[in-house]
Amino acid sequence: MLSNRSRYALRAMIHLAGLPGGGPATIADIAEASAAPRKFLEAILLDLRRQHLLASKRGRTGGYALALPADAISFADVIRALEGPLALAPCASRTAYGPCETCLDVETCPLRPVLSDGRDALASVFEARTLAQAVASA
Repeated sequence: MLSNRSRYALRAMIHLAGLPGGGPATIADIAEASAAPRKFLEAILLDLRRQHLLASKRGRTGGYALALPADAISFADVIRALEGPLALAPCASRTAYGPCETCLDVETCPLRPVLSDGRDALASVFEARTLAQAVASA
């Protein structure tokens, strides 16, 4: 299930993508537009900045702006920046592969192929949808 953290992040990023040049906008404006609690959103935006998806500028004309063009940021980029891999288990991950703690043998595990297919299906949707597309379809 997608966390509130990721939902607020996606709403905030889509709001910024809809602004000329991808921003900047103040935290107050972003919080209002994304219906997010301001303090919670501050932490989310800081994490997105650390992951190089947002840029920030201080001062009167400052705020947060997209660090990349809106058509270069996918839903998967935002979710991975906050939640980590899209896979339901480490053995199905392409970005953070590892054996599951309870798995006896990764090669013969009957769950791994299904989990990998699920990861691939989810990734194909989230990697294909960009912030620019979300703005255009709104």
